[in-house]
Amino acid sequence: MAAIVSFIGWHDSGKTTLATRVVSHLKAKGYTVAVMKSSSEVGLEFDTPGTDTHKHKIAGADSVLLVAPDQMVLQSFQKIDSLQTMAHRFFPEADIIIAEGFKRARKIAKIEVIRDIDQKIRDEVTGVIALATNISGIRGDYVFRLDESEEIASFIEKRFLGEDARNKETTSLFVNGQKVPMKDFIQRSLAGTVHGYVNSLKVTEHIDEIELTIKFRK
Repeated sequence: MAAIVSFIGWHDSGKTTLATRVVSHLKAKGYTVAVMKSSSEVGLEFDTPGTDTHKHKIAGADSVLLVAPDQMVLQSFQKIDSLQTMAHRFFPEADIIIAEGFKRARKIAKIEVIRDIDQKIRDEVTGVIALATNISGIRGDYVFRLDESEEIASFIEKRFLGEDARNKETTSLFVNGQKVPMKDFIQRSLAGTVHGYVNSLKVTEHIDEIELTIKFRK
């Protein structure tokens, strides 16, 4: 499954502007990029000029998903609580998924965008791997300026799109909508077992990918 990197920050922090630039850079590098955006507002318009979703489309995103309290709108050339499940279900072909918001999502890498020193989120959430800010004096392992979108795209590429990262996970397991972490040997064992059964059905000569959903009825 593709890695997810979410840009978080207060309203008007500049996260949409920065995220769309990063999307453009990753697209220019040849990657398939999907975008997922969360919002607490209702009655939002989707894909009209000036909206955040339209900005992501213009930036070159292959797919855009808006998640708001009153709607979930997917644009790609059942409401699901888990960010990983949504990504796995709607964007299986994406190389990378750039998200906006979802600050409370667990086990998701996040880049915090900060314009006001008093509006920090990283002490309240998990998974913050980098900061983007023009405020001097802020310290961290990876701190970028707001105009360093290309450097941030390269950081994401190195961390999540290199050969080691891309080959790290070959099998994904979701139980009741939640992703179950598996060690490499368990991934190989599960994949080999399912592949063996499917291969015995002789439905195709060459198998690149298998999707399996099992529902237990009471």
